[in-house]
Amino acid sequence: MSLLENRTAVITGAAQGIGFAIAQEFVAAGARVVIGDLDLDAANAAAEKLGGRDVARAVRANVVESDDWDTLLAEALDGFGSLDVVVNNAGITRDATMRTMTEEDFDLVIAVHLKGTWHGTRKAAAIMREAKRGAIVNISSLSGKVGMVGQTNYSAAKAGIVGLTKAAAKEMAHHGVRVNAIQPGLIRSAMTEAMPQKAWDQKMNEIPMGRPGEVGEIASVALFLASDMSSYMTGTVLEVTGGRFM
Repeated sequence: MSLLENRTAVITGAAQGIGFAIAQEFVAAGARVVIGDLDLDAANAAAEKLGGRDVARAVRANVVESDDWDTLLAEALDGFGSLDVVVNNAGITRDATMRTMTEEDFDLVIAVHLKGTWHGTRKAAAIMREAKRGAIVNISSLSGKVGMVGQTNYSAAKAGIVGLTKAAAKEMAHHGVRVNAIQPGLIRSAMTEAMPQKAWDQKMNEIPMGRPGEVGEIASVALFLASDMSSYMTGTVLEVTGGRFM
């Protein structure tokens, strides 16, 4: 039997990038997925690529909004009959030094990453505890471990996700709900490949494995945490970084 056979997963920010790679990995493992994204057209296109409504549904969702989470999770329950996995992946960047960062950009990044993950974790946990099982996977970042210049907002939010994950894991363990996190390092994507060459080279020099990661290498770790292969793991933070900043 496939690792996620007869299970339903909700993945935010899954119309592209890491989120879409996770959705692909989950569908290949037998899951049905609900894609939550601000861009409904892109989410619908992603759902079609995954096989259409029998296996993938798209919902427009702003993770900062509590009501949007209710709609997103209801699609899993009403459309596919269960809620077994939630991946809190949606995120944005608004990089700037502290001197030039606006308060609005600080608040927005904190809201999308940290409040969005809090909404997803608490609302999913409330449903999963009734079933006495479930897995929540939160996407943090290496920036939440070491801090990055120009990312006081992003680094703070991603560090906050680690604390939230551990606290939620302790609250939910006796209900059969596991909560874990992933901290990706430099992952090849349209966003990272648009970096100035100097910035790319600097980051590459910090990676012992000598290469960037691929989105599929995050997706496979997400599958591990979502499945029963990690059944005795909760409150953990897995670094997927090629050894950067060990």
